[in-house]
Amino acid sequence: MVVNEQSEKLRVDKWLWHARFYKTRSLASKACQSGHIVLNGQSVSKASATVVAGDRLQFFQGPHLRVVEVIALGERRGPAPEAQGLYVDHSPPRLPKKEVASDIRTAPVAEREAGAGRPTKAERRALDRLRGDRDVG
Repeated sequence: MVVNEQSEKLRVDKWLWHARFYKTRSLASKACQSGHIVLNGQSVSKASATVVAGDRLQFFQGPHLRVVEVIALGERRGPAPEAQGLYVDHSPPRLPKKEVASDIRTAPVAEREAGAGRPTKAERRALDRLRGDRDVG
């Protein structure tokens, strides 16, 4: 009996697309090529790297770290419930939005209270000085 090699492994970019972590396969491929995907503790530099059942993937989805274990490869990019059956999520709990804004990967942003309206000229200049955007005289 001949075993089909294609059914046992799948390209990592294709699997990420099948599992609906990326909207397009080209976005998944770019994430792989830029080294944003970690497969079993090793950074992936090529989208052609293969995944098999039991592999662990780590990557950021927005500001949130995703840690998933591959349990199935899938044959197509199906609906969301089908895609969720391809992996087990081991991600740490998501932080509230207020704590995410203080993440060290994001630059500090001066925020105004909701409903405060547009800043006055003096407030805008103070914000510019805080951000270091331009020369304020």
